[in-house]
Amino acid sequence: MPAPYEQFFLFGDSITQDSFDQERGFGFSAALQAAYIRRLDVVNRGFSGYNSRQALQVLPTIVPPPDQVRIRFLAILFGANDSSLKDAPNKQHIPLDEFTANLEKIITHPQIQAHNPRIVLIAPPPINEHLWWPRDQSNGYASVSRVASATKEYADAVVEVGARLDVPVVNMWKAFMAKTGFKMDTWEVDDPIPGSLGIPQNDALRELMYDGLHFTPAGYDILYQEVMKLIAEKWPDQMPQKLPMVLPPWNDQEAWKAWESAQASSK
Repeated sequence: MPAPYEQFFLFGDSITQDSFDQERGFGFSAALQAAYIRRLDVVNRGFSGYNSRQALQVLPTIVPPPDQVRIRFLAILFGANDSSLKDAPNKQHIPLDEFTANLEKIITHPQIQAHNPRIVLIAPPPINEHLWWPRDQSNGYASVSRVASATKEYADAVVEVGARLDVPVVNMWKAFMAKTGFKMDTWEVDDPIPGSLGIPQNDALRELMYDGLHFTPAGYDILYQEVMKLIAEKWPDQMPQKLPMVLPPWNDQEAWKAWESAQASSK
């Protein structure tokens, strides 16, 4: 018999891993768990440094079978590491075509499909090269390992995968860029993108990512708001206030009777 609490399963890299951390303040995973408390268990399977190739490799070991626990929601956030430059010393780069193929393989993996979850793809955020370059220098790199133009390509690719597979997308690149004043409708391919070293640092990006990549509380708040907005639009019956508590409130006698009856019938 499956566990009583179904899961909101978060699968990603360090941006996901760190989203339960309260040291800096607001965290996405913690806020999500607070919203779904007593209704769903938020499970954080974020792995710092992972790219989509590594994610696909470990997937079979971390996704439980449905007879143990059901996954109701699956949020997937990769691309921040995949979009590292090909020749960067960090060796995290994954070619764009393989990256999109890996995302499709994760979404269509038999162990995922066995749960028939509501899947949310999350496009990676932009990079602020001004803050990331000092980190690269401290690691002994001769040049920046990630650039703004590449992160845009990988974010766009996530959106395309979502459209192809009919999976809704939370576009964090677009959400963060909206705070910078960036005008996508007038942007041309060779134009600089906020976050690029070739133009002055953008204050909005500095406020959203403390080291140029990883989220500040303000960044996580945008991620939380965007995910909840998508759920409200796509699956309004799955908003926290629409879901019953798994176990009855302490003072609801009718709920206790219904729960006891269900327990008896399942034996």
